[in-house]
Amino acid sequence: MWMVRAGHIPEGALGRKVLEIQKSGGLYDIGGIRWQLLLCLFLIFTIVYFSLWKGVKTSGKVVWVTATLPYVVLLILLIRGATLPGAWRGVVFYLRPDWGKLLSTAVWVDAAAQIFFSLGPGFGVLLALASYNHFHNNCYRDALVTSAVNCLTSFLSGFVIFTVLGYMAEMRDVEVEDVARDKGPSLLFITYPEAIANMVGSTFFAIIFFLMMITLGLDSTFGGLEAVITAVMDEYPQVLAGRRELFVLGLITVCFLGSLSTLTYGGAYVVKLLEEFGAGCSILAVVLLETIAVSWFYGIQRFSHDVKAMLGFTPGFFWKLCWVAISPALLAFIVISSLLEQPPLTLFDYRYPEWSISVGFLIGASSFICIPLYMVYKLVWTPGSLKQVRSRRDNPTAPGWAGLGRDPTRVRRLAHPQHLGVAMKSHRESLGRARREIRCALSLAQRLAVCIRPEKISRAPQAEGVGMAPVL
Repeated sequence: MWMVRAGHIPEGALGRKVLEIQKSGGLYDIGGIRWQLLLCLFLIFTIVYFSLWKGVKTSGKVVWVTATLPYVVLLILLIRGATLPGAWRGVVFYLRPDWGKLLSTAVWVDAAAQIFFSLGPGFGVLLALASYNHFHNNCYRDALVTSAVNCLTSFLSGFVIFTVLGYMAEMRDVEVEDVARDKGPSLLFITYPEAIANMVGSTFFAIIFFLMMITLGLDSTFGGLEAVITAVMDEYPQVLAGRRELFVLGLITVCFLGSLSTLTYGGAYVVKLLEEFGAGCSILAVVLLETIAVSWFYGIQRFSHDVKAMLGFTPGFFWKLCWVAISPALLAFIVISSLLEQPPLTLFDYRYPEWSISVGFLIGASSFICIPLYMVYKLVWTPGSLKQVRSRRDNPTAPGWAGLGRDPTRVRRLAHPQHLGVAMKSHRESLGRARREIRCALSLAQRLAVCIRPEKISRAPQAEGVGMAPVL
């Protein structure tokens, strides 16, 4: 995050050489594009394209590297950090809680945003990747394992960071709290690299550290773009079938062009504005609407039946209570509280103008306003009264139900899993009857052939095809 202390412009390589933010006067004058950053971004998006253009067949292989390498680097940095002088000071500061912070709404918003960014619920990433699983895949187990691994990884990363912060505090002869005030790029590109530069073997640790950061960024980009690609291609299979490479190229081109403003001399101001309003509360609002849509409108009982059809058992009372009441209530409280407490937006010694705050609220609203608008659009566009629409929703096999999307192929994607299971069972029974009828017909034909020409008692080609022995 671009949350560096107000009144402090980062010196050295980050501020003067990489960002060159001194050449920008703020949002009114963000300056031109730095060609060095442009080339780096082009290289990154090129890697992303060739990792996603063939689907999970290619991205799945790349993720084996981008998802496992950070753990190896974290363990190496943890071992090295634990051997540094003063590391214990950072660990003590990390494990000593400040209960007064729980009264701050900003802490809850930051914590919720951290969980959503690291775990990915509400982004569509988990839904897109899970759509490639089998219907009866144990998603309950996967959810528990993924959540536990995510929290343990964050906990482990805290030790990696604070052992080095304790070392920096020992070197500067200050308190760990003073060093820990540096956040976002200041911590990532100034404090931590400064500590690495003072270690033995600094070149090796610097290489693996920034390689880890690149792989983490690539991994996040893979997931976010795959969610968009899967959703759009499932929605328009007739148009995009066989054209995935071109669609992915177009999507990445749009993302590349949209990020050009962040490559300017004042790109840090743009990133701060997007981060402050495009993330955080807007993500929580999207997840709140998703929770309400599934638990209240779709119905918790129907959702539980869907889970039972997939896993063979119904979710317990605790999970239903979380989906219906606890999660929506907590999310609504965090969103409303954060909107009521809006501190002045500043970056370094720059105070954002009032008009930029309005633009920021529009950016944040654009993230979730499409959900209620699309709901109203579907209600108006779907033929029939509201009662008829609810009847079709409750009975997906009713005549005219495909009219909900004016596309018969949507029945395959929207049908209730129980009805889908019944249809598959009926299809298998029909195939079984057809096979039995074919066998009877071939048996009768064989008997007639034997009666007409008894010497023809060899295995019939038709019987070979269905695994039958000739009937004598």
